[in-house]
Parts: sequence; C-alpha cells; structure tokens
Amino acid sequence: MIRSELIQKVAEENPHLYQRDVEKIVNAIFEEITEALASGDRVELRGFGAFTVKQREARVGRNPRTGESVQVDEKHVPFFKAGKLLRDRMNDKG
Repeated sequence: MIRSELIQKVAEENPHLYQRDVEKIVNAIFEEITEALASGDRVELRGFGAFTVKQREARVGRNPRTGESVQVDEKHVPFFKAGKLLRDRMNDKG
C-alpha cells in the first residue's frame, strides 16, 4: 500500500471527512514520526509496533563493481519492530 492508497482508504471509511483533510492528517502523522526519529526519539504505536533509530558504525566496504575497498561512514537508520498484535495477526493467531 502506498500513501495515496492509504489516504483513499481512510477517506472512504470516513465519508464525513474531506479527502484533502484526510491527506493533511496522514501527512501530519508521518511528519511527526519522521521528526521524532530525526531527534533520536522512539515512536511506539501500541498494537502495531515501534520505530527506533539504530546507529551503524563506520566500516570498510567493497565496491561490488570494481572490488575496491571503500570507507563507509557511520550512519543512523530507522528500524521497525512489529508489536505482538501485528505479529499474531500476520500469523493468524488473532
């Protein structure tokens, strides 16, 4: 599912809301999650999962085309851990 499909689905399930308002709401949610992660906070959505930021250390990598060694800088990457309810639903336990 892509963002526009999510907006369309929420708008269909809430006919009392204008689609432009649903789009603003969905965008605001994503923006808040992004800002929280960018500042190093953890975002937990009960029953769904938790977003955190993990730090990847600097390392020596390899260019797959040339085989040459290259220095890969330290970086921060988003990480998602599914909640129990989501895992159970994916495995037909709920």
